[in-house]
Amino acid sequence: MSPEHGAVLRTFDDGTVLRAASPGDEAGLLAAIQALADYEREPDAVENTAADLTSSLFGPDPKVFAHVVEREERIVGIAIWFLTYSTWTGRHGIWLEDLFVDADQRGRGYGKALIASLGAVALQRGYSRVEWTVLDWNAPSIAFYRSLGAEPMDEWTTQRMSGPALEALARA
Repeated sequence: MSPEHGAVLRTFDDGTVLRAASPGDEAGLLAAIQALADYEREPDAVENTAADLTSSLFGPDPKVFAHVVEREERIVGIAIWFLTYSTWTGRHGIWLEDLFVDADQRGRGYGKALIASLGAVALQRGYSRVEWTVLDWNAPSIAFYRSLGAEPMDEWTTQRMSGPALEALARA
């Protein structure tokens, strides 16, 4: 599904590498996930662990994939994604769950390169779309996405069920 673990997808002029995540990246991925949670004002929301990431990304039948930007042996950017399916197009798509670039690394083109790498996967495989959500208050990210040509789905509202509501529904 994803490019082979560790496959280099792009090398920047300064030697920074965009590549498919590989075993051993869990700590860097988790640090970026936590930094994103902090940025999104949910610092206590992350329950994910390195073991969870190992199982999800590198287990025998992964359902989640990640691309990383590695600069000077440190993960400075991530795109974590999975496949969707459109009954209308009859084709898969990519759902970008998390996109994050360390604050001190922004402006170098890493975020754009991460999204472009997902676009390349989508086109190579005949997928119909790449989608994600963004918080309404996150004006810098919204402006960045618009600069890439992304369009809002104004008539759609994300719905979520979890915790007690999910448990009650499952028992119904």
